[in-house]
Amino acid sequence: MIKESDILKIGDKTFTSRLMVGTGKYKTANHAIQSIEKSQCEIVTVAIRRLPIKLKKDTTSFLNYLDWRNLWLLPNTAGSQTAEEAIRIAFLGHELACRLGQENNFFVKLEVISDPKYLLPDPLGTLKAAEFLIKKGFTVLPYINADPILALHLEDLGCATVMPLGSPIGSGQGLKNLSNIQIIIENSNIPVIVDAGIGTASDATQAMELGADGVLLNTAIAQSKNPQKMAAAMDLSVKAGRLAYLAGRMEKKQYASPSSPSNFLTKLYDI
Repeated sequence: MIKESDILKIGDKTFTSRLMVGTGKYKTANHAIQSIEKSQCEIVTVAIRRLPIKLKKDTTSFLNYLDWRNLWLLPNTAGSQTAEEAIRIAFLGHELACRLGQENNFFVKLEVISDPKYLLPDPLGTLKAAEFLIKKGFTVLPYINADPILALHLEDLGCATVMPLGSPIGSGQGLKNLSNIQIIIENSNIPVIVDAGIGTASDATQAMELGADGVLLNTAIAQSKNPQKMAAAMDLSVKAGRLAYLAGRMEKKQYASPSSPSNFLTKLYDI
């Protein structure tokens, strides 16, 4: 078991789960609700642009059926092509958090994506929006390319995390930026959350074994043949990866080394 002291701290909030789950692309609302429950995640990210303008308790939005006493809303600015759009969406995200009973929630997953084909984040727009939102008191979690220098600039601005992509969003290609992600992890003094590109449980484990502080994913669960089972698998894989990282892997060797040395029996039985 992972010690209770091994918690994830983002801004002034602490979490025991290191898996964050999105709410898009599910075939049905029930699939989304059940998958979130099976994942045992504590942070749920929601694309604010895709929600109704007025989210009231009498609406049929599946968000009303999630237990927000045990979940923390992470509004995201997906769909924003400019820093100005992202800033506006961030404030709407805080309004949604208030309606769900989280008045002190100023978290925002910052996405500025001006590239419609590959959906790669805009580094300049992200820096601009992050600087403004931090000054306004937001806890900013920026989605970025796996760029170690950009990650340092965002940390210097006061971002609560950096969230480098493993591969293009929704692609399921796994971790294609291993070297850069490793550099970001080594240089960062804030949590590093690997976001985008994860396709299955082993990808999530690999990210955690690298030393990432958490994983955010959506499509890998929502578009799997059985979202609830995949959500449970992701929960276990993140925990397994974290335990493996804390344990420390064995040193790689060029040649074979027997697990039972030749003199093992002699020592064991004093022959």
